[in-house]
Amino acid sequence: MSSLADRSLARLLEEVAAPTPAPGGGSSAAVACALGAALVEMAGRIAQAAAGSEGGEDRPGAAERADADERAGTPEQTGTAEQAGTAEQTGTAEQTGAPERAAALRARALELADRELGSYAPVLEALRLPADEPSRAPRLAAALGEASASPLAIAEAAAEVAELAAAVAAASSASVRGDALTGGLIAAAAADAAAALVEINLANDPGAPELERAAEARRRARAAAPGN
Repeated sequence: MSSLADRSLARLLEEVAAPTPAPGGGSSAAVACALGAALVEMAGRIAQAAAGSEGGEDRPGAAERADADERAGTPEQTGTAEQAGTAEQTGTAEQTGAPERAAALRARALELADRELGSYAPVLEALRLPADEPSRAPRLAAALGEASASPLAIAEAAAEVAELAAAVAAASSASVRGDALTGGLIAAAAADAAAALVEINLANDPGAPELERAAEARRRARAAAPGN
């Protein structure tokens, strides 16, 4: 099966809407995480290009500077209060490599989307066993535990995207800040959804350490989301 990343958007939505087990909630959350990361990456790169244009170091080409200035705003256009969160903040965002990290998380999320395609199959196989089959309960419990690994990884990746989005938004001008905030909100929703999948899978194992990790990812994402 080809990667979900190779599908057109229309085909992906058709496959999600089809009455089949996969792609389902986990893959959808992962794709949403990748989309949020892409927005954060874009916003961060525009902020970097604008900062390079203003600082005179690592100056982009004329076309790139024009595009960056149009999206990020020149000092005259944005005014002191609307510059990239102050030069110090912009420098901090650049030093942390937020766009590069967002790119890595985008790739990671797409990998997890593909992994999710088959993660629930062992659960369905266990559920098809006769109710009086002695191996059914332990096999089902083990399958649910395994099926929780990828949504947990999605939740944690999405939480990090949400945190990066907050940092990039704080260091961006008004004209690009909305893109970073949108990416953060999408990522926060993805983290919430993936954490919920972990909780559903492990509902009969309240002591599972994955539950606390999922809850922590949800808390991080919600704390980073705009309005919190």
